[in-house]
Formats: sequence, structure tokens, C-alpha cells
Amino acid sequence: MLKTEQETTVFSDEGDDTLGGRLSMARDAAGISLESLASQLGMRQETIIAWESDRSEPEPSVLAKLAAMFAVSPTWLMTGSGDGPGEDSDERALEAVKIELSRLRSAHQEIGRLIETTTRQIERLDHQIRLRNVSKDVAH
Repeated sequence: MLKTEQETTVFSDEGDDTLGGRLSMARDAAGISLESLASQLGMRQETIIAWESDRSEPEPSVLAKLAAMFAVSPTWLMTGSGDGPGEDSDERALEAVKIELSRLRSAHQEIGRLIETTTRQIERLDHQIRLRNVSKDVAH
């Protein structure tokens, strides 16, 4: 599906008009903490803070890696044009909720099976206890 320029730039805060602003926004949109990103890249948090505050810029190879991690286009990171964060965030969110619903349904079915099994066990034990009590009454 072709996107118009308006559709490709979902976020238009004033803070995203720089590489650092776009890096920060993309990291936030991807839900990646500063600490986690630094760990994944094998870099110090201060380095990423410097990028996000436009005091320095990542190497091109790191920029490409960041774009992949944030699910944005490298062009968007560099210029603000192209596929930025949120392009398919609704679709990703929907998919995540569908997966969670599927897990809940499976858990619900399993709980239903466990309830049925436990109910049958209780009925059997109750029956055994009643038989034992009847036997005791007859014996006395």
C-alpha cells in the first residue's frame, strides 16, 4: 500500500526535527529503555544521551542498527521523512492484544479442564466416603 507523505510521518513534535529528537522518540515508541539500548549496543548510556541531545551522532552502521531495532527507516532517523515510529504501531498493538487474548483463552480452557477434573475427584472422594460411612453404619 502506498503512503502519502502525511501518512508516513505520524509524529510531528517539534522535538523530532533533529536526529537526536527522532532517536529519542523512536526509542520511546519501541519501548526500549536507555539502559537496555546501551546494553544491546555495548555502549555507555552517556553515549546514547549525547546522541539524543544532539551533542554527537552515531556512526552510520550504528544508525542502521538503531533503525532496525526501532522498526523505523534509517532515512526517517536522519531526515524525518519516511517510515517513522507508529507507522504500524496500531497493527503491532492489535497483534499483541490478539496474542494475549489467545493465551488467555488457552488458559481459560485449561482452567475449565482443571475445574472439571477436580470436580470429578471431589465427587469420587465424596462417594467413597459415603460408601465407607454406610458400611460402618451397617456393621454397627
